Amino acid sequence: MQVFPNIDRDKLDQFYIRIGENVRRVRTEKGISQLELAISIGHKSTSFLSNCENYKNREHFNLEHLYLISDALGVNICEIIIGANTNE
Repeated sequence: MQVFPNIDRDKLDQFYIRIGENVRRVRTEKGISQLELAISIGHKSTSFLSNCENYKNREHFNLEHLYLISDALGVNICEIIIGANTNE
């Protein structure tokens, strides 16, 4: 049984891919390694972060992760979700 039967899976996949790309972009712009970011959000290795940035095996960030990541990177969460610079 699907919880959300009318959802377009391709659109949802693209949404998660865009978020992973935004996290990677902001992280690299700030000069922060995957390990540094992973540790700052409570993970001990880069595997989770790497999988989510690349949407490997459909692994993705949840809202708590996005909150912690945006805080660790010093950006508005909107920059992570939609890719817009909203710090102005």
